[in-house]
Amino acid sequence: MRRLGREVFRQASAVAISLFGLLAITFFIGRLLPLDPVVAVIGDDAPQSTYDMVYRELGLDRPLWEQFAIYVGKVLQGDFGAAINTSNRVADDLLRVFPATVELATVSIVIGVGLGIPFGVIAAVHRGTLIDHVVRVVGLIGYSAPNFWLGLMGLVVFYAMLGWVGGPGRVSVFYIDMIEPRTGFLLIDSLLANEPDVFWSAVEHIVLPASILGYSSTAYIARMTRSFMLEQLSQEYVITARVKGLSRARVVWRHAFPNIMVQLVTVIALAYAFLLEGAVLTETVFAWPGFGRYLTLGLLAGDMNVVLACTLIVGLTFVVLNLISDILYRLLDPRTR
Repeated sequence: MRRLGREVFRQASAVAISLFGLLAITFFIGRLLPLDPVVAVIGDDAPQSTYDMVYRELGLDRPLWEQFAIYVGKVLQGDFGAAINTSNRVADDLLRVFPATVELATVSIVIGVGLGIPFGVIAAVHRGTLIDHVVRVVGLIGYSAPNFWLGLMGLVVFYAMLGWVGGPGRVSVFYIDMIEPRTGFLLIDSLLANEPDVFWSAVEHIVLPASILGYSSTAYIARMTRSFMLEQLSQEYVITARVKGLSRARVVWRHAFPNIMVQLVTVIALAYAFLLEGAVLTETVFAWPGFGRYLTLGLLAGDMNVVLACTLIVGLTFVVLNLISDILYRLLDPRTR
């Protein structure tokens, strides 16, 4: 129990220090940028008296260290300030937009894992053959092509020309605000509300952006899976198993693949984290009302409350997924225990 307590304390301390450092760096960089938060609030045409009043209300007349201390105290209470674009509390906006990004990222990572792992294993087993080259070329395209360009081309071809998928937005205009948000995930909320039309409309709209993001995740996961499998297939235990008469499929999936699962956990966790914070351009192209689009609008408006809060959420996402990876390590590999 003492060892477990020390481990929990060590992990909690590491998380706290990481988030505090991230918040401090972002806060001070934000203060050094040539952005005037007062002008962002009141506009360029406000009189000087109004400017001075808002300047004092925002606490900008105080020393920088005192401003940071006050901000940290508010953050610990869950107060990130108000957003300029929406005039709502940033915390309330994040609770509204983040589930949309989680829903999009989850569907994307399911596509990435479901396709990337089999493709990577097949490419490794057939190393140097046509199959291997095809997988590597397709992966290279998915890893290199900009998501915003793929998104635009996808909208032109599959939405405007063929009409196979829904257009921008999370759901058709007719169904906007029709479902009362319970979980924040529209696919789940529409099923809970017994609205199949809304559900299928949400499916039509999420297919294309999730496929674009899932394609890039597939390329990354397939490339890493291939690399891990090539290393395992060259080990002596694989040769021994083949000499004993085991089939190639049994050797690959029952002996070699379990030995790369721990490494794949890290790859999948990182891919999921990047989907949660890196879908900015994709959400902008598809007008997806999620975290990335909210951050983009905050940056364009010079709203440091939004930028600081979103940066902290991104850091917290990576920290939490790393902790989950550590737990899965212990479950999948007894040597780590």
